[in-house]
Amino acid sequence: MSSASKVAFGLCCMSSVGIIGYVHYKQAYDRDQLHLGVIRDIERRERRKAENVYVLQQQAELEKELRRGEAIRENDT
Repeated sequence: MSSASKVAFGLCCMSSVGIIGYVHYKQAYDRDQLHLGVIRDIERRERRKAENVYVLQQQAELEKELRRGEAIRENDT
């Protein structure tokens, strides 16, 4: 076997190992990113839930004030 064919074979083997290593790394990276996406979605859902609860509380307080105001107006008449 000539030295040129040995070099070509070695380069092919090295590039194959490099490609296989990169593919495994990329799969693990993508899997981690997908998991982080799920975590972000859960956090976003919890944040929206907290905001909705806050808005509901604000609406309840405004309703109480409105009813108090109506009750005062009815007593005045």
